[in-house]
Amino acid sequence: MNFQKALPTVLAVCVFFGGCKKSPNDGQELFGNLPIVVTNDIQAGIEKHIEEKTRLGNGFFRINFEDKELQLKLVRVHTEYLSNLGPRLHFACVDMVNTDGDVYDVDFFLAGDPGEMTVNQTTIHKINGQPMYVWKQKRDKTWYRFPVDKAPPELLGVIRGRDEFEFIYRATLPDINDTAKMWLPLPHSDAFQTVKIKSIKATGRQEILNEHEYGNSVLFLELGTKDSGKTIELHYQVQRIEKNVYAEKTSDYKKYLKPESLVPDNETFRSIAERIIQNKKGDLVRARALYDHVIDRMRYMKHGSGWGKGDAVYACDVRTGNCSDYHSYFIALCRAVNIPARFAIGVAIPSERNEGGIDGYHCWVEFYAEGKWWPVDISEADKCSSLSTYYFGHHPANRIELSRGRDLVVEPAPASGPINFLVYPLLEIGGKPAKANVEFSFKRKAIP
Repeated sequence: MNFQKALPTVLAVCVFFGGCKKSPNDGQELFGNLPIVVTNDIQAGIEKHIEEKTRLGNGFFRINFEDKELQLKLVRVHTEYLSNLGPRLHFACVDMVNTDGDVYDVDFFLAGDPGEMTVNQTTIHKINGQPMYVWKQKRDKTWYRFPVDKAPPELLGVIRGRDEFEFIYRATLPDINDTAKMWLPLPHSDAFQTVKIKSIKATGRQEILNEHEYGNSVLFLELGTKDSGKTIELHYQVQRIEKNVYAEKTSDYKKYLKPESLVPDNETFRSIAERIIQNKKGDLVRARALYDHVIDRMRYMKHGSGWGKGDAVYACDVRTGNCSDYHSYFIALCRAVNIPARFAIGVAIPSERNEGGIDGYHCWVEFYAEGKWWPVDISEADKCSSLSTYYFGHHPANRIELSRGRDLVVEPAPASGPINFLVYPLLEIGGKPAKANVEFSFKRKAIP
């Protein structure tokens, strides 16, 4: 990365560093005797800036965008993308929600030392997950904005063919004041991904559980007070190929017509689905109509309460949510008109950079028609309309599946009952739900 370029030419180094945390030695090599800046310093700097601007804006962070003034409130700072750009230059991106409910991904470029940072540039990057621009890297390793409508698939999250990368799953435990139990997904190899465990660093008593309905493997830990604050780290080597339409002779596709706790069989879904597929012949054509309906009806928004559970009724009623809500709604509609559909969840690996942090989980779905399984990814299609045709029948190579199915049953079982879906660790302390801090990161192997 050429740090001596003017600020606009080193924009979006977040997609290069991806939240990497510099060690003191790294900082001294790069910046000489300048103060060491770590991600906590940048987070404090951007939160201070937003707090001050919000105070001056009578309770709102105000910014002009497309001939209107946005009145925003902070939702979260993307800690995985906080980055040092160079001597006294930093990057942060945050989610902010407008008064009309739209969520904006805002990029900030800061200058200065810890405690004295000022913002030099503020830009709107995404609206409800839809990018206004993407980033492209020059030969000199600097980055620049690139128009979305001209962007190749790899700048929009898609790697075709195959991909290979190391994937690190890290969970840090909270304070534990009682006996505790934790369940974590263990990905396995199949026709589309080869997963090799490089290392498992875990505390407590360990056991691998088998979930029989969908064939998942689960790492089960029994923990105590002495495990407070400890970190569990799972390190994998992954090879994955792009998933296209495929046949699976051993699959009992009819079981994917059954309802689930948050994907029920009800008259509302049946009525909506039957109206959408009216006069359409064949399950493939009908599934495409349902796919288009979800894109038209839903808005990608991670704000408020209720989203992120994969609740099909919530998605139908509120018409917003994340990938789990989009795909649960689609599955409910498919099953309502006798089209089998199934759920899987894991992590999408960034395509535009080769290492760094990852912004949470991602999920996807497959439906059964004409004797084959058809992979689809509706939330990603909604974010980028130019890929809506691709995502009807494809999953890109740059992802890892961690588990599949809903209402997972294992023994020992959580006190809360069957597991809704398993991607983040399920932690219970004294039989009550608790939360571990989760971080995903990766490093890509160059593909010849």
